[in-house]
Amino acid sequence: MKIKNSKFMVAMMALSLAAVSGYAQTSQPSAKATAKVSNIILVDWTTAATTGWQTLLENTIKTANMKDLFISASFEVGLYTDTLVKSKNMISDTSTADAAVRIRVLLDGKPVEPGAVTYGRRKQTLSATLEGAIGACLVFDPTTGTISVDETCVQPEIIQLILETMDAASFNFVAVDVPQGVHKISVQAAIENSTSAQLGSATAKALVGKGAVTVESVRLIKNEDVLDL
Repeated sequence: MKIKNSKFMVAMMALSLAAVSGYAQTSQPSAKATAKVSNIILVDWTTAATTGWQTLLENTIKTANMKDLFISASFEVGLYTDTLVKSKNMISDTSTADAAVRIRVLLDGKPVEPGAVTYGRRKQTLSATLEGAIGACLVFDPTTGTISVDETCVQPEIIQLILETMDAASFNFVAVDVPQGVHKISVQAAIENSTSAQLGSATAKALVGKGAVTVESVRLIKNEDVLDL
């Protein structure tokens, strides 16, 4: 009888350990803060008019009770704009390149205030009104003794402006009254480019480099005063 009881106790202990082990693997402790970091380029140079929203970093946090989440998202943002104009015979030419990177944070699939934020944008416009290269297009009229310009021979003069920058930007997002449970935080980016050109050309592109997101569980002051300047 003792042997049977011993076997029963061993079996019960094994089941208890298995249950505890399974609970430890599937449960997630409540946390006051969490972070996710990337040391690689998240979105390479993109010339598309728009990429739509792409997820950059994701993480989860478990709140013990009704809390507010203070979310800080920081990223490197690269912008490249190239405008070239061609002008002759005093005809104006204009080229424009516009590149932007926007970031938003989702909590369980829903946007967190204040919504989409512009982390970097540049709109570059280049215009020129030039006579053109006329050195080889001068015509001498021996009858009148005058010199004129053969406009069909004139070559356009070219002006080009290229700018490429890389900066780091950060913004704070706030989710209030987050219920108890495990929540997923997703940080997304959308790249928007546009160009226009007449006789010349234009290129616009942007990238998202290294980045980090930190999430802190806090209790914010209720009915705080916000100055709208």
